[in-house]
Amino acid sequence: MTDEDEAVEPREKSAPADRAQAGPLDEAEANPARPYIDLGGVRILPREGLGLRLEIEEGTGRVVALGLDVGDSSLQVQPFAAPRSSGLWHEIREQIEQQILSSGGTTRTVDGGLGPELLAQIPGQPGPDGRPVTRIARFVGVDGPRWFLRGVISGDAAIDPRLGAVMEELFRSVVVVRGSSPMPPRDLIPLQMPQGAEAEGPAPQRAQLDA
Repeated sequence: MTDEDEAVEPREKSAPADRAQAGPLDEAEANPARPYIDLGGVRILPREGLGLRLEIEEGTGRVVALGLDVGDSSLQVQPFAAPRSSGLWHEIREQIEQQILSSGGTTRTVDGGLGPELLAQIPGQPGPDGRPVTRIARFVGVDGPRWFLRGVISGDAAIDPRLGAVMEELFRSVVVVRGSSPMPPRDLIPLQMPQGAEAEGPAPQRAQLDA
């Protein structure tokens, strides 16, 4: 058994039927002539009005997530190693649901353009009136060849179907670079800052780029 084999009962993959054509794409499926921004584990196409945030782990300086901002909507993206023949999204979605429910939030599983997704109301810090502020988010995921790509849609796109479709298309435009090195399933595929980017602040937590 290799480090990419599951020790538990395999779960089927969750992905749109046209994933290999419409994305999210594997590196081997992407057009090498397109002007992608290289972020290590993922590549992003620059486009007008798109802001890129690299979320950096304090202390280690490790990039742990990519934020894509369009207007008042955001898409957080994280690529993970996955087994070759089975998927992670069904199990991870159940775990996210339990975490949100245990924190006092509510969830609902719906069928979206990317497959099953989790629509959640997440309690946050109290507002000026002392009442908790609830954040609405959509958790999406796609199982690819030896990788899993997770996305969190928040802001206006979490409640507006038209803007939500824009963020789904943005998620589909991501190219995942898994690499050939063995990795345990669920390990974050390493992300990196592109050349010329600098982290903000004395204790870097994020970097801002304008695509």
